[in-house]
Formats: sequence, C-alpha cells, structure tokens
Amino acid sequence: MKKQNIIEYQELPSVEIQDADVVINRVCWGGSVSGKEGTQDAPDAILIETEQMEYYDEDLEYSPMKYMQVHVADSIYEYEKIKTSFRGRSSEKKQLLISLGGDHSITPQLTLAVLKNSATILFLDAHADLRRSYLGDTNSHATPVFHLLKQGHNLVMVGIRSMFESEALRIKEDKNIHCFMDRALRCESVRKELLQTVSALEGDVYLSIDMDVFDPACVPSVGTPQAGGIDYYFATDILEALFLKSNAEIKGVDMVELIPEDSKVSQLFAAKLLQKIISYWGRSQGVEQREQTGGQMQVKYD
Repeated sequence: MKKQNIIEYQELPSVEIQDADVVINRVCWGGSVSGKEGTQDAPDAILIETEQMEYYDEDLEYSPMKYMQVHVADSIYEYEKIKTSFRGRSSEKKQLLISLGGDHSITPQLTLAVLKNSATILFLDAHADLRRSYLGDTNSHATPVFHLLKQGHNLVMVGIRSMFESEALRIKEDKNIHCFMDRALRCESVRKELLQTVSALEGDVYLSIDMDVFDPACVPSVGTPQAGGIDYYFATDILEALFLKSNAEIKGVDMVELIPEDSKVSQLFAAKLLQKIISYWGRSQGVEQREQTGGQMQVKYD
C-alpha cells in the first residue's frame, strides 16, 4: 500500500469525514489513458495549487471557508475500490462530494457510489465517450457515457467536438441525451439555451468535468486535448445556473483527465475551478448565514 500524503485544501485543516461540509476524494487512477499519461498525479497536484488561491470569492463576495469544513480523503489507487468511495460520510448532514481524478473511466464507478436512483448527468467533455469498449477495455476513458446510460441516467452533454459516426448517431437518436456541441456554443442563442436547460434541472444531478472540455489555451495539459473548447467564464456561468438557479440536488462532482505540467497553469486552472464549485455550492446552501466556525477561522494567515 502506498503511503498517504498529507495534503490539504487551501492549507486548511481536514476534519473527520462525518463532520465535513465538503468531502474531497483523491482518485489516483489513470489505467485507461490512451494519450498523454499522468492523470493519476492530478489530485495531489490540484490540491497543492489550492494553496495559491485567496479565500475570498470575488464574484460571490464572501469567503466560503469561514463557514465550511473540508475532509480530504485518502488516495484511491485501485479501480475496484472507486465505487466504495465516501464510506464513513455523514448520512444526516448535507455534504458536497467531489472527486479529483484520474481518467474519465472513474465516473461510472463514482455514480454507482453516490446515485441510488436515475439522475441527470451534466457531462462537460470534448469527447462523446460513448464507446462500448476501446482498445479492448470496456472500462476505458472512452466509455463512461455508454455506462452512464446503461445505469439509467439522462445526459446533458456540453462541449463535444470529437466522436465516431456511431456515437454521433446515438446522440441524435437517444432521447436520454441532450447534447450541446462545442461549435454550436459559439452562437449566443445556443449558449443561452444551454444555460436555460441547466437552470431548469430538477431532482438528482451529478456533474462530471473532463478538463479537455476547455480550450487548450486555458488548460494545455490533458490526456487527449482537442482544438476548440469553452473558457473559464462560460464554465462559471454553467456553475451559476446549476448551483444557484436550478432546483437540482447535487449528488456529486468529479474533475478528471488533467495532467500536471511544469508551468502549473493547468493545475492552477483546476484549483480555481474547484474553489468556484465549492463556493457556489456553499452559497446555494446559505452557509454565510451560519456562525463563522469554518476551516479558515482555524488558521493564521497574512
């Protein structure tokens, strides 16, 4: 067994899992990558860069970690153990469950862990990921959407710009898929339609973000980069629509396919996005109405 590293979110104390508002999973699995390798190193690299993030959210105008506590879980290195993620978490307290990957094959295992019924998967990705198998692997990073549909979920897909003809046909014909292609999102009316679709979501929702959904100019280091892509501020518009405008119950979030690189631009981008997800969720829960007993209040800083 590999030795666990003590890595914290924003250098804040990691509380016991049952006491946390936010539970961060480190899923260090990159066993199905077919492009650039290194996704298994992303969870720790992202958390390390959260040390560079200021506590204050400049958009929502509050410091979320004054009100919330975080638990950073031990790393998971074995694919078979992913679906047992979040064991020991509170069954009474509402918690935001976030998994940092790892390649995209982890998502169907995570949904098995956190979704008890059919849900909507908000799926941000450059690729359709609808293969039955890829390179002989039925649990490849090219297959998660196939498995998610098989589990009975509905998909809202965003940013797709790479697929096989058979995948394109499935997207057109499957009533459980609503796809917003990346090129179409250049059009303001389509962007507006997407945000309206997200704002209208109800019931259980799981958010999966493959970091190759972003323009490589923003996130240069991912497993299988593609030209095109969305930018940071459009992503935050999507987060705002999901967390603050919809009636969705967010059951889990994952961020996958990042590969740490020397400039640290990619992992810094991911760290900022992680912070925004936590901040929007906190606002949706009205955490700023609580007493200021969060992790930020337990550390000294200048």
